[in-house]
Amino acid sequence: MSRDDLSQHSQHPAFPDDFITDPYRYVAPPDDLGDVDDRFVFDFRSYDDLEDGQRWSTWLSVEPLCRGPEPLPDWVVTSQGAIDTELGVLKTGKEADVHLVERADPLDPAAGVVMAAKRYRSPERRTFHRAASYTEGRSMKRSRDERAIKRKSTFGRQVAAGEWAVSEWGALVRLWNLGLPVPYPVQIDGTEILMEWITVVDEDGALATAPRLAQTRPSPELLAAYFEQLTDALATMVQSGLVHGDLSAYNILAAGERLVIIDLPQIVDLVGNLNGMTFLQRDCANICRWFRSRGLEVDEHTLFVELMAHAF
Repeated sequence: MSRDDLSQHSQHPAFPDDFITDPYRYVAPPDDLGDVDDRFVFDFRSYDDLEDGQRWSTWLSVEPLCRGPEPLPDWVVTSQGAIDTELGVLKTGKEADVHLVERADPLDPAAGVVMAAKRYRSPERRTFHRAASYTEGRSMKRSRDERAIKRKSTFGRQVAAGEWAVSEWGALVRLWNLGLPVPYPVQIDGTEILMEWITVVDEDGALATAPRLAQTRPSPELLAAYFEQLTDALATMVQSGLVHGDLSAYNILAAGERLVIIDLPQIVDLVGNLNGMTFLQRDCANICRWFRSRGLEVDEHTLFVELMAHAF
């Protein structure tokens, strides 16, 4: 190719006079999009700025293993445009507080859901009362973390909060997969666990938090049904080598005719923990004592023997 030919090919092509060169100039969309692939067509919808007490949903910001087990219930909101709105404190505790959080996409508010957010307290605001006997047989990934917890340093207290949150998350996921009556675990993010809000319909027809079993006065028939449900749940746990470790009428919710077990960070291994049998005996005693106080004749020794038959 000659120099003249090269010069001719290097010249810019001629563009029409109305060709747009300004990259920021608005171009109206064509009236007819019939020739455009539908995969490349979408509606742009903007969201308003967040208000106090709101945050963007953290669903997509956590690792996949930090989200609830599949299949997801149809009420779980996974929209990237969803907003978490604080609704208030549901319950306070020595180690963690439970808040109500609404997660909803402003462009689809009818699909929103209210969840319980359990948040383990920051180092300067909490005092862990969990006995070391609960963690017997547990191992930590890093020996540095274990030493820090034993020294009760600031870093150790931070690690402890995370460990208890992770322990409860793991227990919720495991028990849910076993088909046990626990709140569905939506996600864990640091020391916060989002889970299903267990509700009942009050006298006015509105949703309210399900009462603790200790607050109820069930009929004799319902009382017997409650005990049967609880026995079946404990038997399934024991079959899997698990013990609640702190079971009582105060950490069981009565959602109508259904019981739901909550507060699981101290769950222990029946065999791996030297105190596993002791904890199971105590759980049986606490439960049977409450049911006897409501008029149902049950015996903790009989219950313990029955559960042991499922363990081995």
